[in-house]
Amino acid sequence: MATFFATCPKGLELLLRDELAALGAEGAREALAGVHFEGPLEVAYRACLWSRLASRILLRLAEFDAADADALYDGVQGVDWTAHLAEGGTLAVDAVGSSAGLTHSQFVALRSKDAIVDQLRAERGTRPDVDTEAPSVRVNLRLHRGRATLSLDLSGAPLHRRGWRQGQGEAPLKENLAAAMLLRADWPAVFAAGGALVDPMCGAGTLLIEGALMAADVAPGLRRGHYGFLGWAGHDAALWERLLAEAEARASAGLRALPARFFGRDIDGTVLNEARRNAQAAGVAGFLHLARGAAESLAPPEECSGSGLVICNPPYGERLGERQAVGALYHALGARLRSGFGDWRAAIIIADDELGRALGLRPDKRYTLYNGALECRLLVFDPVARPEREHVAKPLGEGAQAVANRITKNRRHLGRRLEREGIACYRIYDADIPEYAAAIDVYTAIERDGAGAPGESFPQIWLHLQEYAAPREIHEHLARERLGDLVRAAAASFDVPRSRIALKTRQRGKGGSRYGRFDRRGEFLLVEEGGLRFRVNLFDYLDTGLFLDHRPLRLRIRQSARGKRVLNLFCYTATASVHAAAGGAASTTSVDLSATYLEWATGNFTANGLGGPAHQLIQADAMQWLRHDRGHYDLVFVDPPTFSNSARAGDFDVQRQHVELLELCGRRLAPGGLILFSNNLRRFRLGREALAGFAVQDITPATIPPDFARNPRIHQAFELRLPGQRR
Repeated sequence: MATFFATCPKGLELLLRDELAALGAEGAREALAGVHFEGPLEVAYRACLWSRLASRILLRLAEFDAADADALYDGVQGVDWTAHLAEGGTLAVDAVGSSAGLTHSQFVALRSKDAIVDQLRAERGTRPDVDTEAPSVRVNLRLHRGRATLSLDLSGAPLHRRGWRQGQGEAPLKENLAAAMLLRADWPAVFAAGGALVDPMCGAGTLLIEGALMAADVAPGLRRGHYGFLGWAGHDAALWERLLAEAEARASAGLRALPARFFGRDIDGTVLNEARRNAQAAGVAGFLHLARGAAESLAPPEECSGSGLVICNPPYGERLGERQAVGALYHALGARLRSGFGDWRAAIIIADDELGRALGLRPDKRYTLYNGALECRLLVFDPVARPEREHVAKPLGEGAQAVANRITKNRRHLGRRLEREGIACYRIYDADIPEYAAAIDVYTAIERDGAGAPGESFPQIWLHLQEYAAPREIHEHLARERLGDLVRAAAASFDVPRSRIALKTRQRGKGGSRYGRFDRRGEFLLVEEGGLRFRVNLFDYLDTGLFLDHRPLRLRIRQSARGKRVLNLFCYTATASVHAAAGGAASTTSVDLSATYLEWATGNFTANGLGGPAHQLIQADAMQWLRHDRGHYDLVFVDPPTFSNSARAGDFDVQRQHVELLELCGRRLAPGGLILFSNNLRRFRLGREALAGFAVQDITPATIPPDFARNPRIHQAFELRLPGQRR
């Protein structure tokens, strides 16, 4: 069993994780711009051949401390390179990243190369040549915070280079981004239902060609002439030939059955010729209908009697003087889609939300993708023109009415205080009626973080409803019925449509009650707290990005932060760090293992005009990071999970390990410093005897907000100081 890492453009991680799992990868887990996975060599070969989303497949060889050039050299020499580079083979080393003692990637690459060739010269008496263009073996070294990860690049050239591109337009779309757009638009299901694919601004034909290859079950890497593993000493030629033969057979069968349902047009005749050459090289020219024409005159293809998917990558209007013309183009495209493609699905990638609104269409889903370094949104419309249906509200049943009455009572009780304190996100119901066991939270959105519907007005009320596990004696059918009552009561109480209610449900299965699958809408809202703006996602994750019960703790941190060095461990989306920065903290350091949450945290800082070198976001396991960090902090906020079994960091149990965690925090505490410790384990017991070296104060009652008063054990919070330090 080997360990691998597949790189990809940001925004494709979840799709790539699922794709690799379908190819047989074990333990696939996403990271920033890539996915870790494990498996035999066959899985890596399949990923090179079949992944439509990955950029590179890296085989991990070693990981070691590399504080300086000598440690780097020794670590690289710790690998037996005779097992990887055959005699007469050539070598190249790519290095990315830096650390305090190694700041230049070119030097890191050179020093690593020296370690390899020196070992091979000592073993064989000859020094291998370096070939940066087409080496027998390409080595990848990533350096981050003094740790080096050494890998073998099995892909060679980036995997988005499929081998068929003969020419491209002015704004080329990488093949793996095109594949991601098609997958997010659910093209495989559209094709399976008999749908066509239309690209009204097809350029060099990338979307159409990727769509055709996907529909025909052609491996995206089948026409590549070279892979990085072909010159590797560990290459299994028989295995690779078997996988190629299997892919050839699948491609042959798929192309024989492929219908000619792919339609592209472009106003530029030159770029259409490039599309024809590309399609010919990809083996799908006979299935594409390409014609010259403007998007403003788009109409359903005469050869197509049904519906399908319209997908395109329109111009972004970044050049001076283009803006007005591009806006008119988007407006015209939206009008053509409404008039001729009302029952079709559409997917359009945009780099500007204002241009997205110019389409005049309301997207059902939004996904953040990156075209190179440019952040874009993929808007998915399903269908393009949704029929307006008259909605007649049904009267609430007895149970739903009881819940609605309780919500009304809670609103009346909390209303004045919430208004006086400017609280816009709060808990309104928490299993107040035991038979209706759920928590309902209110989020007042001030705007969308991304494209919204034309003319959409704010603020808007959104609801987040989390079902609690029903007792085992309650039949599942009855639990479902009561959950429906809760949703209807919440919608009626706040007069919100069902589309603005995020429902997190539990399902019973092996191992007990657990949450079911979440949406993948990529839909973020902006909400306010204490005059600050935060991004929340109500649908895609178990938690929304803003722990509402920690509101008083965040305000306490903000009030205490002026001039202080603040450390936020297990920082999640770093909302406490943003509060500290807004409170005048000299610096903030936020540590979390999740790249997704740290990217989210970056958005929170950006939304408030904060950031810069004084505010660091660090991807690391908090416990491991504390053991190596040498900084000192005036205020440490630590809010660990109850339990974690991360493959990257090992198991964590807050009851068992909180003493060690707090002692590590104490070592980093500056004179006069304060630790704020919080956790959500209901039966938690602080190890006061083991923490006798601290002055401890339980501040839980002061940190429970009024909307959580019905659930005073939602969290526990403590202040810890070292003896002799003044308050």
